[in-house]
Amino acid sequence: MYIVRESTPDDLEQILRVAKHLDSYNLPFDRESIRSILAASSNAFHSREEGEEGAFTFVVEDSETREVVGTSMLYAQHGTHKSPHVYLDVLQDEHYSETLEKYLVHQALRIGYNYNGPTEIGGLILLPEYRGHKESLGKLLSYTRFLFIAMNRSVFRDEVLSELLPRLEDDGTSRLWKHYGKRFTGLSYREADRLSKDNKEFIKSLFPQGLVYTSLFPKDVQDEIGEVGPQTKGVEKMLKRIGFRYAQQIDPFDGGPHYIANTDEITLVSGSSEFTLGLNPASDTADRYLIAQAHTDETPFQCTWSGLEIDKDSANIDERSMQAMGLSAGTAIWAVKV
Repeated sequence: MYIVRESTPDDLEQILRVAKHLDSYNLPFDRESIRSILAASSNAFHSREEGEEGAFTFVVEDSETREVVGTSMLYAQHGTHKSPHVYLDVLQDEHYSETLEKYLVHQALRIGYNYNGPTEIGGLILLPEYRGHKESLGKLLSYTRFLFIAMNRSVFRDEVLSELLPRLEDDGTSRLWKHYGKRFTGLSYREADRLSKDNKEFIKSLFPQGLVYTSLFPKDVQDEIGEVGPQTKGVEKMLKRIGFRYAQQIDPFDGGPHYIANTDEITLVSGSSEFTLGLNPASDTADRYLIAQAHTDETPFQCTWSGLEIDKDSANIDERSMQAMGLSAGTAIWAVKV
């Protein structure tokens, strides 16, 4: 059985093994970076206070072997005065010539900054051999974050952002960066991506602040603007299903589309409820839910799939889930039907 739980500093080596498979902006394949990420996550789970710029890291592990096979992340706020959320608006610029009686619409990009940004989900990585697993581990890692938001609503903003991956080159670099960002910064995609994690000053200083027409780019670059890559189609479909929409914005580095949703309109947030755990195990025909133990400083966060049957304000879950999570009757749990 697989359980999603809050990360701890002791997960360093196992998460480093997971990070190796993507080496992303959010979860780089670097020991000291991951050490810092885990320290920040421990602080975020411990405080969970309104106004905190928390960065929460979750792991999914085999409940018997304790092997960590994937991660996901949740940022209480992406975009502050010190480190703004940077994006490219995708605009339609209209022109009409009376002389020629010609009307043209040009797609254009314009840099934008958000200093009081939304909550962001990201950092979802699953070891290759566990993708397509019968326990739907990718979905479990993703959905857990929304149940956690519902459980700690005051910590998070009124919008949730997801930055999706576009189609990238075989070496993991971006065609958009080659024809846009590199021309204005002189930096490679990897150099700019790494630098922007800690310092975004160069973006405001070197990127053009006005409109940049995409017709100046090669056709294949134009066609990919706002499109997700083939490896991200499933994530896009899931986000749309629970309430997200394309924000007409893309990442200034890789061109990946940004999806946004009103927090309280996300189905997994609005559909979440708190219950007291009942005495009896749920039947084999019980509906499937995502369940989580109400957490405290003494009780770390953990979450999994379970059959669940509701009886007024109490709920019965399957015996396997109770045992794996160490739960007993009278425990406070949160649940959402999936």
